[in-house]
Amino acid sequence: MTTKARLTIFDFTMIVVSLVIGMGIFRAPLNVAQAVPSEAVFFLAWLAGGLVAWCGALTYAEIGSRLPVTGGYYKVFSYAYHPSVAFGINCVILVSNAASLAGVALVGGEYITGILIPNSGDAVWMKIPANASFVQNVHAAIAIAAIVIFYGVNLLGLKMSARTQNVLTIVKITLILLLITPVFFAAPPHVLSSATAVAPSTIDYIKAFGIGLVAVNFSYGGYQQTINFGAEVDNARRNIPRGIFFGISIIILLYLTINYAYVRVIGFDTLHQAQTKNIAAIMASKIFGVNAERILSVFLFLSVLAYVNVLLMSNPRVMFAMSEDGILPAIFQKRNSRTDTLTISLTVFAALCILIVFWAKEFDTILSFSIFLDSFGMVLSAATIFILRKRAKENEGAIYTMKLYPWLPLLFIAAYVFVAISIAVDYRNNKNAALVGSLVMLAFIIVYFTVNRFKKSRV
Repeated sequence: MTTKARLTIFDFTMIVVSLVIGMGIFRAPLNVAQAVPSEAVFFLAWLAGGLVAWCGALTYAEIGSRLPVTGGYYKVFSYAYHPSVAFGINCVILVSNAASLAGVALVGGEYITGILIPNSGDAVWMKIPANASFVQNVHAAIAIAAIVIFYGVNLLGLKMSARTQNVLTIVKITLILLLITPVFFAAPPHVLSSATAVAPSTIDYIKAFGIGLVAVNFSYGGYQQTINFGAEVDNARRNIPRGIFFGISIIILLYLTINYAYVRVIGFDTLHQAQTKNIAAIMASKIFGVNAERILSVFLFLSVLAYVNVLLMSNPRVMFAMSEDGILPAIFQKRNSRTDTLTISLTVFAALCILIVFWAKEFDTILSFSIFLDSFGMVLSAATIFILRKRAKENEGAIYTMKLYPWLPLLFIAAYVFVAISIAVDYRNNKNAALVGSLVMLAFIIVYFTVNRFKKSRV
């Protein structure tokens, strides 16, 4: 497939960073701190998540180099497994991504609503709670507006959406650097006194580490979708691995640094017992006062827009690939003759996100649901590296091959199996997200075989 515009190595690196850095790093550290019993386990979870991300980055770099096509995250399932698996997994992931986008857009609505309606939330400068129903409607309206605006941006073509993404990603990185600066000015955090508790057992530590890793992996996840742009990257076999390396390196460095800043400025005990979820605003207000908190909320909202835009860029390409294989109707391949935009796929995905906005109200539930569904996709997609290598031709040209094979993909797969099991075990706190996710995936596979049988009977 030929396209009018190509993604440079800088464009692709910014896409990697934006696919990973959503709102997770501004919310997930609180979830991790409240799940684990100590500061040591907190940092261990983030280090482990970084190691898993590196293993995944190297694995997907080779997969992307071996299969540089549009919608690669679908194509790799279709190529390595049965089309029903490709259909079931990718439909579930499309729903999961739409839910993540909707949830993140709602969080962005929460931040910016604090500027528009100063009495609407629980930040430091907000004193009087506004009507809950009205505020919730404002959050939803802002989230929908963000989706509609960037739906319009993506309709203008790949180059316009890529340039917009570059600007918003730089804003996002700047925000993280701003959140790190309090480390150099803040006094040591006050240690909260707590009642003597029974020391956790080894099993308790393992369970806590697994639950914490769920939130960590949510923050690190997303880079696997970069292989959806395979056919649109300039010199794809070389630049896909390089872009993933550069992007993941930036992300790991930023994540470890900002988590150190959270603990250094706010304190682990405060994070562990915090009632408010706006930890980024707490960081700013501790050093620069309440006005800085307002400014930070604007930056956080811009970070949300970067995540909204990049998912609207990525997911329609999966729908295009599924249509190419005949699993979705041919209309999903329709492109605008002037901008080369996947108009139908983009419109359907944006509409799905808007629908989910109306019910995606709880971040914690969305987190568990999304990560459990992603775990299936991560495990099965990473395992395709073994199949791709087995089917490889002797002379394949300039293909990136990872070091320490097969240990890195095996470690990556084991980590996501552990995360999925942790979510299933913690079913009471995540409203049976594992069960619901499994049923949704099974339903899509049943739909695939039902439609296929219907087609054959018609023929």
